[in-house]
Amino acid sequence: MSDVVALFGARTQAYASFRPHYPPALFHWLAAHSPAHRCALDIACGNGQASAPLLEHFDRVLACDASLEQLRAMPDAPRLSRFAANAETQPLPSACLDLIVVAQALHWFATPAFFSEAARLLKPGGLFCAWCYGLMRIEPLLDRVIEQFYRVTLAGHWPPGRASVDAGYRDVQPPFPRLQPPTFALQAQWSFGHLLGYLRTWSAVQRWEQMHGRDPLAELHEPLRQAWGDINRPRLVHWPLHFLMGFPAGQHLMHGG
Repeated sequence: MSDVVALFGARTQAYASFRPHYPPALFHWLAAHSPAHRCALDIACGNGQASAPLLEHFDRVLACDASLEQLRAMPDAPRLSRFAANAETQPLPSACLDLIVVAQALHWFATPAFFSEAARLLKPGGLFCAWCYGLMRIEPLLDRVIEQFYRVTLAGHWPPGRASVDAGYRDVQPPFPRLQPPTFALQAQWSFGHLLGYLRTWSAVQRWEQMHGRDPLAELHEPLRQAWGDINRPRLVHWPLHFLMGFPAGQHLMHGG
């Protein structure tokens, strides 16, 4: 886990600039299925891509990460409290949270100890929701180039846990019944340069570069540019979201659609 923390901390600004944003409808849905709106916790918050939208629905939002570099990159906001902590050991009292979210990070620490800690922190009926997204989809020719890079060039360089993202978290077995949410997805209009910036945030790209001493995207640049076509034309990028959610600390009192 320390290796993963170091990788994401090393490119904090790139992560903030190039990662896609989550749909507002997701946070409306989470708020509707939380027992109250007093306090939510974003675990492994990174630069706060999930923390900030939660502020629209909760009186107070807590954001924790093991990386001090990521926490320092988060913008200040009223009612948002940041702190450094490992996912499995939170410095918070029991039954203090209405909602816990883990955005694109559960695969690094999906252990019995973590799920036990989540159950301790949530109020009865409190909602736990983790989500992930895997490979983007743009159009078939581009998708093939990116998938070759992902599965062949970077093979063996992904940290342990990445396979759970490829499985859409279906391989993670939480100690509570899973709730199936509506379908949500990420979408963005990206330039060619933004795509390159996003690929550089991949943990396997950083590990490949450390191991081989050169940028793996240097060899990808030309085939990717040819597949893109007009370099001045933005492209619609799409990622399905995959969820693991439920009510670890007791039965849910259904009150929303």
